[in-house]
Amino acid sequence: MTDDTAKRDYKDTVFLPKTPFPMKAGLPQKEPGIEARWREIDLYRKLREARAGREKFILHDGPPYANGDMHIGHALNHILKDTVCRTQNLMGKDAPYVPGWDCHGLPIEWKVEEQYRKKKKNKDEVPAKEFRAECRAYAQKWVDTQREQLKRLGIMGDWDNPYLTMDFQAEATIVAELCKFAESGNLYRGSKPIMWSPVEKTALAEAEVEYEDLTDSPQIDVAFEITESPIEELVGAHAVIWTTTPWTIPVNQALAYGPDVEYEIVEACPYFSNAYLTPEQSAAIEKRLVEHLPWMSGSRRLLVAKDLGEAVASRLTKAAAAVDVSDLGLEKVGIVLDYPGTGPNLYVKGFELAGTKARHPMHHLGGFYAAPRPFLEGDFVTTDSGTGLVHMAPDHGEDDFDLCKANGLNPVFAVMDDGRYRDDWLWLGADDKDEDGKERRRSVINKPFNSPEGPICSDLREAGALLSASADYAHSYPHSWRSKAKVIYRCTPQWFVPMDKELEPVPGAKPSALHDMSLEDIEAAAKDGAALGQAQDERDTLRTRAMSEIDRVEFIPPKGENRLGSMVEGRPDWVLSRQRAWGVPITLFVRPDGTYLQDPEVNARVVAAIAEAGVDAWEEARKAEFLGDAHNPDEFEMVTDILDVWFDSGCTHSFVLESGRWPDLQWPANLYLEGSDQHRGWFQSSLLQSCSTRGRAPYDQVLTHGFTMDAKGKKMSKSLGNTVSPLKIMEQTGADIIRLWALSVDFTEDHRIGDEILKGVGDQYRRLRNTFRYLLGALDGFVGDMGDGGEIPELELYVLSLLSELDAKLKKAATEYDFNTYTRLLVDFCNEDLSAFFFDIRKDTLYCDGDDSTARNAYRTVLDLLFHALVRYAAPVLVFTSEEVWQTRYPQDGEREGSVHLLEWPSVPAVPADRAKWDALRALRERVTEAIEPLRREKVIRSSNEAVVTVPASAVPEGVTDEQLAELFITGTVTRSSEGGEVTVTKSSDNKCGRCWRLLPDVAADGDLCGRCAEVVGE
Repeated sequence: MTDDTAKRDYKDTVFLPKTPFPMKAGLPQKEPGIEARWREIDLYRKLREARAGREKFILHDGPPYANGDMHIGHALNHILKDTVCRTQNLMGKDAPYVPGWDCHGLPIEWKVEEQYRKKKKNKDEVPAKEFRAECRAYAQKWVDTQREQLKRLGIMGDWDNPYLTMDFQAEATIVAELCKFAESGNLYRGSKPIMWSPVEKTALAEAEVEYEDLTDSPQIDVAFEITESPIEELVGAHAVIWTTTPWTIPVNQALAYGPDVEYEIVEACPYFSNAYLTPEQSAAIEKRLVEHLPWMSGSRRLLVAKDLGEAVASRLTKAAAAVDVSDLGLEKVGIVLDYPGTGPNLYVKGFELAGTKARHPMHHLGGFYAAPRPFLEGDFVTTDSGTGLVHMAPDHGEDDFDLCKANGLNPVFAVMDDGRYRDDWLWLGADDKDEDGKERRRSVINKPFNSPEGPICSDLREAGALLSASADYAHSYPHSWRSKAKVIYRCTPQWFVPMDKELEPVPGAKPSALHDMSLEDIEAAAKDGAALGQAQDERDTLRTRAMSEIDRVEFIPPKGENRLGSMVEGRPDWVLSRQRAWGVPITLFVRPDGTYLQDPEVNARVVAAIAEAGVDAWEEARKAEFLGDAHNPDEFEMVTDILDVWFDSGCTHSFVLESGRWPDLQWPANLYLEGSDQHRGWFQSSLLQSCSTRGRAPYDQVLTHGFTMDAKGKKMSKSLGNTVSPLKIMEQTGADIIRLWALSVDFTEDHRIGDEILKGVGDQYRRLRNTFRYLLGALDGFVGDMGDGGEIPELELYVLSLLSELDAKLKKAATEYDFNTYTRLLVDFCNEDLSAFFFDIRKDTLYCDGDDSTARNAYRTVLDLLFHALVRYAAPVLVFTSEEVWQTRYPQDGEREGSVHLLEWPSVPAVPADRAKWDALRALRERVTEAIEPLRREKVIRSSNEAVVTVPASAVPEGVTDEQLAELFITGTVTRSSEGGEVTVTKSSDNKCGRCWRLLPDVAADGDLCGRCAEVVGE
């Protein structure tokens, strides 16, 4: 070897990958340009044209509120929807996506009112049309804002033509759907206790309520003196009730008992910490107790459930212990029930209390309070807590209402819409004033109003009826999710859809009872008559229809079926009315007797007017026009309530899927996809609306996702400062990072996000990006000519078999919406099967074989197959990066307005391979790598090419040569040992090839060429 040869640099003879595709992504800078190009070429419309005539797949978008910037929950939700549609399009279906927004309702009203409050402007003084116009403008502002944010996230859809519930045609359709309920008689006006927000002055749906854990709620024990009873010993005793809502005592009308509960009359007696007291001390203590606990001045005989006596005594003791008796020589005073020496207890079974009556503690006020309070049997009364007796206020509780109504006790509507008692109410009404002449009444959700020192407890204490009062009760209490203020149950006249009224058959729909029975099932049932008879006898109600459909629909995850089913099975009638201004009106004309007009011609005129002018068309000035000549306007009143926004969104399947405005769509939808909270929201309202008017659900599948928590698993809250903004993430790291995160988590459960989690996602992204960068570089100049297909090496065949297996698994995961598995499979394949295995082994072939090498051409042919498969698989996940990858390799496709997102699922050959053999080889390779690592750490060798490896002969599959093993392990040489099962490694003494850097026996001296390299460079 000459000096010139020793100094030669063979770098220019090595085929190193070349690509302009950078390692550094720079997504925040690149993504907006890619999105702008999609918009310019109208990619969504091109995709629709490409899939025209294919099998349809319809995901109907659940409308988010047009209110505020996109948050991380929005991002996750829309990424999932986008991925569903993209994977379905990729699999060859026509899967359009029409985004929508919910534009009516309290959230938007509340924001407009907030602006009013800042300007010290009273909403009630603003003309309704002006107020609605401001709500409409506010909603449109956020529609436009969120639309741009979602487009930036890479969500592909018909953004130029979204659906809005405030569009005039949409509002008209909602009214038309309401009229179907009215014309069929499936609507009634009634009074029932419903969730009510005193702050927002409106009824609320369950989905508009959230529960907050409180630790400082009031709890009081109140005594009702028994005045009549079939059990003589009860007269003069006091029935004790316990409640956490003191404000309901002013509207009490009865007491409920459990028929199977055992009650007892006990004597409440003080006990003292001192063993002996003088008569003078006893008298002084009694006097002190009566001063602070006036109830102790009267009868101390109490009626409570036997099982709750100790709990009652504990609360009474706590109240007594608060009385300071230290100056009388005592530390504290307690209360015991049935103190020794008071005589035997009287035990009473609950059913024996029938006919017993008590008087209200405020009976001295007369009027409403003078009437005796009957004892009523209530199956809902338990001994889990309280006293075993429950005070009944039919205005403010569902059980209260039903029990009282069944016994002729009706609501009195004492609490007004703002939560205060009405002006003429005897106790705490407008005339009930303090010493300074100021009203004592406050909203019933006012904390001081309900406190132990508030007017209710003070009056009860003065009346000798307050046994205990504290503000330390811990429980979960409902709040308005918008105002965050407490809500109450309040009985008001509202419009309802009955759940259990028998329905008329829907033309073309199957009766719900037989809905899912095949002909074979019906024939089998008919043989014994029982099952079929039962099905035929089942009443066709909205509840039974909905339950039948819940059984038919596929829920993902399956637990969604039980969740929705349990809600529908036990839900009350659907409250449709809201006492607000911004929404679709309940377009009914009501007669003085409470019945409403059912005239299709009148309804048609109303629908046409709203289609032309929107909800503002429903106004008194057009009353005669709507009613026409057939009806006298003076005989009807126009309803001023608006519809529950859940009815609005429940109708979206009608005006979006059926209207023809979006011809790519069709009814019913294949899939509804929302958060798990929508079991009580959109999933349910859509189900009920469609079952009533169409006899079936508007969807065939329901997919739910969990909520996004912070890195510690806590619920995100602005007050906690733990929110994560998707806008900020896109600005800092790019939309593809958020998408990869969303599709990597198990979204069917609650999941987490945080800096460290996103850092891990970023690492995953870089590995995927480097996979594509390697493929692009390795395929530089590749034209796809590898010659005889039979010459494909066994390693390539094995990798193709892995690709075929991956293809099947990915298609299954995409079909099942299992995107967590889909993404993990894709990432693992790229990392473990390609980068750490296939690419690693074949880099020598790629870099150093000649350009006419069969092995090199076979490798690049397989890389080409991998590229076309992987870029398609990745396209629904990394929408921007996959487009960048595709346009980098095929820039001419960009010039033709092409896109990776127009491609279909790859055609992957089903290649057989000896999997057992390759599993054994990969396992052996791992053992070799582990054996080399200590020598590398100790710097005995610098790379695996310097290693001489000895492996147990028994671990090597039949037919594999030592040269193939060296290639597989990327080592110098490999030998086999017939003794022992260990892998041993030593440093090679062979010389290093100056071109491929392998240490081989045929290299004469360091820097010389091996045989293969000498042939390639022509030396």
